[in-house]
Amino acid sequence: MATRKAKKSELAQAADHLVAAAHDVGEAVSKKLDQVSNVAAADISKAKKAVTKKRNEAKRAFNSLLKKAQAQLTKAEARLKKATASAEKSVMQAEKKLEATKKSAQKKLAALQATTQRKTKAVAKAMEQEARAVKQAATKKAKAAAKKAKAPAKKAKASAKKAAAKKAPAKKAAAKKSARKTAARKSPARKSAPKA
Repeated sequence: MATRKAKKSELAQAADHLVAAAHDVGEAVSKKLDQVSNVAAADISKAKKAVTKKRNEAKRAFNSLLKKAQAQLTKAEARLKKATASAEKSVMQAEKKLEATKKSAQKKLAALQATTQRKTKAVAKAMEQEARAVKQAATKKAKAAAKKAKAPAKKAKASAKKAAAKKAPAKKAAAKKSARKTAARKSPARKSAPKA
């Protein structure tokens, strides 16, 4: 006998439809998730690329700035060395000039001292010569004055001698007389003295 196919109930059919619909929805959601995941992965990849690109750009910019800074630092060091060398050279030149000026001043001072000593000696010598000349002149004047003074004195002496010569015999005679008188007075006294 022929078997009959049993008809599915509507409920069972609805359940089958629900299962198929759920399956379709699951596939659709799965596809959508895959799409979203792919989009997100692409966005993340783009973002990673952008970040990597920006990082590389920043790295390049930093390296460029670093190189510029190093170059400027090298230039500044070179300028500093040059300025230091120039300053040292200037200091050495100033020291040399100072030393030369000092030596020149010492030479001038020594020359001035020598000149002063020479002039002082010359002035002293001139003063000595003048003093000698004045002394000699004074001596000559004094001798001349003495000669002048001696001339009247000699005349006075000569006249005094003449006068004395004239008075001398008279004085001698008077002296002899007074001597005789004194002797006469003394002699009686001698005679009257007792003999021992």
